[in-house]
Amino acid sequence: MDEVLSEGDVKRFEDQYNAEVERGQVSSVTQFSYGWCLIKSSNRSEILKGVLLLQGLCHSGTDQRDYLYFIAEGYYKLNEYKSALRYINRLLQIEPENRQGLELHEKITGQMKKDGLIGLGILGGTALIVGGAAALAGMVFASRK
Repeated sequence: MDEVLSEGDVKRFEDQYNAEVERGQVSSVTQFSYGWCLIKSSNRSEILKGVLLLQGLCHSGTDQRDYLYFIAEGYYKLNEYKSALRYINRLLQIEPENRQGLELHEKITGQMKKDGLIGLGILGGTALIVGGAAALAGMVFASRK
């Protein structure tokens, strides 16, 4: 998942995609290749563009496994875990034993749990501070009576 393509590879896929756009007919292979290439980027806007290109390929009646996997990977890289989970779950409905899909599902849910625990820790710390400040204010108010 951490694979990043060279600028030359990206340029080649981009040129092919743009040439087909100019002709008014983009093949699904070219759109997939360019979307996949963009998802391998470390640039957030390129990853999002890749996700959108692959989403454009998802329609009923097609074999969506690769599209779904890389859309989920893109959302994972964008830290949009709920969207990533939705797409990886769709993949696992089609192919429940897909090894890559199961591994990505584990990464996504693990990150969601980690972020949830961190969020709860922050909330708990904030509650402790607010609660402590309220208790202190109560003691000061009580001592003034």
